[in-house]
Amino acid sequence: MKKILLLIFVLTLSFSSCEKDDICDANTPTTPRLIIDFYDITNPTITKNVTNLGIVGDGLTTGILFNGVHQIQVPLKLTDDKTKFSFVLNAGNTNPALIYTDILEFNYSRKTVFVSRACGYKTLFDLNNDAALPNPFVLNNNPLATQGIWIQNITVEKYNLETENETHIKIYF
Repeated sequence: MKKILLLIFVLTLSFSSCEKDDICDANTPTTPRLIIDFYDITNPTITKNVTNLGIVGDGLTTGILFNGVHQIQVPLKLTDDKTKFSFVLNAGNTNPALIYTDILEFNYSRKTVFVSRACGYKTLFDLNNDAALPNPFVLNNNPLATQGIWIQNITVEKYNLETENETHIKIYF
């Protein structure tokens, strides 16, 4: 009887030291990026591929080049309530006269949300949608502009950035 009790005690003690696997599932939603779709200005219902689009973050000298895509994802700053990017059409072209740059600044509020012990925290963003706050986007340092050098119109489709499964901004060119 003592051996059985001792065996049960040892088994119980050995299982009590086990830890749960703290692995964040790859399908768990994390901090979303801003989803931008590009549309044809002459037919606003049709997406349009953008060629040689360079995206450069404010204060950086190099960026990311997108080629032949109609949708991009850009990250917003986790430590500030605004993020600024240069959108360079025909980036890398050897003729500077054919390179067009519009600067877009996105204004938002942030909310930190606990996901799980394994995944930690994520940040959700809300693009400004209140007249008392700065515009959700500022084009070429003009809060009232929706038309730029190559960007001909911008609309906000979704102010709350909670997932990457939907378009947040539409750019027409």
